[in-house]
Amino acid sequence: MLVVVLAGGGAAFMLLSKSEPAEDDEEVTAETAKTKKKDKKKEAHVAPVFINLDAFTVNLVPETGDQYLQVMLSLEIEDVASEPMLKSLMPKIRNNITLLLSSKKASELLPKEGKERLAEQLKAEINNVAEPPEKNKKGEVIHAEGPVKSVLFTSFIIQ
Repeated sequence: MLVVVLAGGGAAFMLLSKSEPAEDDEEVTAETAKTKKKDKKKEAHVAPVFINLDAFTVNLVPETGDQYLQVMLSLEIEDVASEPMLKSLMPKIRNNITLLLSSKKASELLPKEGKERLAEQLKAEINNVAEPPEKNKKGEVIHAEGPVKSVLFTSFIIQ
């Protein structure tokens, strides 16, 4: 009978000692999750970085006579480290923006949706200059995400 009691006590001890590390693992997991949340909050509180571009003035595709677009842009970028790279590519970026803007019609750009679509196209164009797209083994073009998070209009005039 003494052997049975000792064996039961030993089994209980083994089971309880194994469950404690599991609780510790849960505590470690909870602490890790809290740390990740704090890191995300820190990232969320990082001030955004903007690059202001000089004004663009282009002729639009004629619909009812000559029409012009004058626009000023700000680029929101991911981090300060990508600013020098973008500035070194600015002649090519300005060229591609000018070509894109001059291919538009005033009627496309007047509604809010047109401006939002243009902002996305400008973002893609700038990111393609910064990180050119590559082809995979199947020959499909893969676009890199690029340093520009968004393109913001600071002035938008159609005349």
